[in-house]
Amino acid sequence: MNKKNHPFLTEEQLEFQETVFGFMQKRVDPVANDHNAKIPKEILMEMGTMGLFGIPYPSTLGGQNATFVEYGLAVEQVSRRCAATGITISAHSSLAVDPIFRFGTEDQRNKFLPKMLSGEKLGAMSLTEGEFGSDAGGIKLQAIYDSDLKGYTLKGAEKVYVTNANYASIFIVFTKTDPEKGAKGISCFILEKDTPGLIIGKDEIKMGIKGSSTATLTFDGVLVPEENLLGGLNQGFKIAMTTLDGGRLGVGWQAAGITLAAIDAAIKYANERTQFGKEIANYQLIQDKIARMWVKYKAAWLLLYEASLRKDKGLPYAKEAAAAKMFASEAAMWCASQTVQIHGGSGYITETGVERLLRDAKITEIYEGTTEMMVLVIAAGLLDLKKKKGK
Repeated sequence: MNKKNHPFLTEEQLEFQETVFGFMQKRVDPVANDHNAKIPKEILMEMGTMGLFGIPYPSTLGGQNATFVEYGLAVEQVSRRCAATGITISAHSSLAVDPIFRFGTEDQRNKFLPKMLSGEKLGAMSLTEGEFGSDAGGIKLQAIYDSDLKGYTLKGAEKVYVTNANYASIFIVFTKTDPEKGAKGISCFILEKDTPGLIIGKDEIKMGIKGSSTATLTFDGVLVPEENLLGGLNQGFKIAMTTLDGGRLGVGWQAAGITLAAIDAAIKYANERTQFGKEIANYQLIQDKIARMWVKYKAAWLLLYEASLRKDKGLPYAKEAAAAKMFASEAAMWCASQTVQIHGGSGYITETGVERLLRDAKITEIYEGTTEMMVLVIAAGLLDLKKKKGK
């Protein structure tokens, strides 16, 4: 990958990429055991010291005062070496920090964000329930207001597939505060880990991204103080949809990192492996695969860059984020599969590490909105379906 004369990125951004990639190679590669389902705490602390948990947020709150593009570049380079670490950053920054920053009161921002942006406290978003994934408006967890206790009691359902669950100290929780209103009756709360009655389940055993934490949240008489209501009563669905737009970009950049790792592995192996007296890089079938992988990566990168730039400039980016996430995740799956194919039998055993890319890539087509949902988001944006429904 040529680090000079980039048509879009500055020298500072390119150097930032190299710094992040170098850190991952030096510190994470030796401990990135795919089956050890845990990112060492000292690694997370070092990432916090580097500022990786607060890249696109103001320095006045403890962030790095950088852009979302630079955040995306970081997630890409982290995921190039370890996709589980990449999604840990993304879920924290895009899904937990962003809603507090965008919708929180000044008191909420000052209370929660400095420690979150430093990495001292990681965050997680909990929206999905067992019966409701893509249908976010159908959630059943209720928040019932108690005027005597001046807070909301949570009950009625568990939250599942919560990324960062056992790493997090701060949870963004979506509940029903007016069940009869459906999606318009959803509210959002900031919930701290040490709140009595909050039970964090054990980490799920997953096909890929094993180092990330994914668990269920159970609410046993949890009382959330009223000052932790985020964005106003019954504003939760808007917060969720807005937050997911940024989350999709984070996943898209994660997928781009996996794709780049697949290309790295394919090129290295093609130049080393000999068959019939010459390196397999000399065979046109191998060249065809690697060339197509590179084209898919470049197309995904450009989609992600445009959508991220739109977010930085305050322009609408929902359909662009959906398109970038959809294409990047499909590219990651295809390229990871081709890399396994190029490696042949050795690609199917865990020692080489390339089969891990395929397992890690699959989730990018599922979380933060499945590929099928991304199609609907793109179509809605192109056809102005929301405007027509309002007529």
